[in-house]
Amino acid sequence: MTRSKFLAAIALAAGALFAQAAEAQQPKVLNLGFVGRQTAPEGIAVTSMAEQVKQRTNGRVDIRLHPGGALGGDREVIEGVQIGTVDMTVASTSVFANFVPDVQVFDIPFLFRDFDHAQNVLDGPVGKEILAKFEARGIKGLALGGIGFRQLTNSKRPVTGIDDVKGLKIRTQENPIHLQVWRALGSLPTPMAIPEVFTALQQGVMDGQENPIGAIINNRFGQVQKYLTISNHAFTPVALVISPAAFASLSAGDRAILQEEAVKAMALCKLEVAKVEKTGVDTLRGMGMQVVEKVDTSKFQDALKPTFADLAKRFGESTINRIKDHK
Repeated sequence: MTRSKFLAAIALAAGALFAQAAEAQQPKVLNLGFVGRQTAPEGIAVTSMAEQVKQRTNGRVDIRLHPGGALGGDREVIEGVQIGTVDMTVASTSVFANFVPDVQVFDIPFLFRDFDHAQNVLDGPVGKEILAKFEARGIKGLALGGIGFRQLTNSKRPVTGIDDVKGLKIRTQENPIHLQVWRALGSLPTPMAIPEVFTALQQGVMDGQENPIGAIINNRFGQVQKYLTISNHAFTPVALVISPAAFASLSAGDRAILQEEAVKAMALCKLEVAKVEKTGVDTLRGMGMQVVEKVDTSKFQDALKPTFADLAKRFGESTINRIKDHK
């Protein structure tokens, strides 16, 4: 080999090594799309997660947030996670129910005593069993959490009991149990993606909607709704998930860090929800909403007895009792 060819070979090898090193130094970018605002409890939680993951991996993993439905509504983003066009999302399990039917058990009304009870169930055996079922549907579940109990708003009348619900056109999530429950209560439920709800309420296409206090504030529903009823009729869990391909692309160590920080994010979400709920009702009052705090929920539960019986057959009495009896 001539000297010039020898030097050229060395240069080529050095260039290849440099390129490999440069590629190794490039961070793994994970795009996380979600419909909430970055200032919402789940937005604050995933922001913290992204910061901690970047710090703990020395910049190897860079989670980039796309809040406010920038990558689509909940269902579109979840489908994106399935096919790998979106890396991560955090969304209500009510929407995940369209992909993982077993998660619908958490949508049973009046199932949880309080947030502590709910989070303990989600972190416990039942939550782990259900989260493991996401993988068969092309979704890797990282952690379960919650954004609080759902409350009812509307623009027609104060809702103090079941008779006041009858005939109301209520926007619900795209969830079969929610539709079944609201129909059983005599209302006219319509599933609708959250980015469309404000306009639907503003134009009178919908009379009302139901969401946790934080979501009502963050989506500005107080501007287009007159009445708020503290009904606590259902808890809203959320699932933090990742595309299996994106998860597999990380090193074992970085996967462990992401998993740990996902669980911490859901714990932080709970704390943020508590902050919002402490002042949220007064915030909505300040926006001019009339608040009904005393509601006869026993009549709601009486009207739902046939629904409860149907749901017990679907999910199993033992599973429901495991949830209700969890300490």
